[in-house]
Amino acid sequence: MVRLPLTPAEVERGQRLGALLRRARGRRSMLDVALASRISPETLRKIESGRVATPAFPTIAAIADTLGLSLDAVWAEINRAERTVEDRSVLPVARRPSLAS
Repeated sequence: MVRLPLTPAEVERGQRLGALLRRARGRRSMLDVALASRISPETLRKIESGRVATPAFPTIAAIADTLGLSLDAVWAEINRAERTVEDRSVLPVARRPSLAS
């Protein structure tokens, strides 16, 4: 199977995910979190460093559960910067006067 290259947006999203997981892990060791999540420490290291920008959903769900993060919070955080950029690129639409008045 050939894997398509990641877009710059996907790479950035992976970096935001990694940063979020590192912050949430805090002082806990990578080994402890990985074992509690039932993934390899190498997988967690790659996700936290952004080298795996699109990890499998069950993997993220397991890590989030171990760290006490809701999946909603993870989703909101990793997509936050994209929405900010999109919001700036949309021009306001001028409202026309209603003909019904």
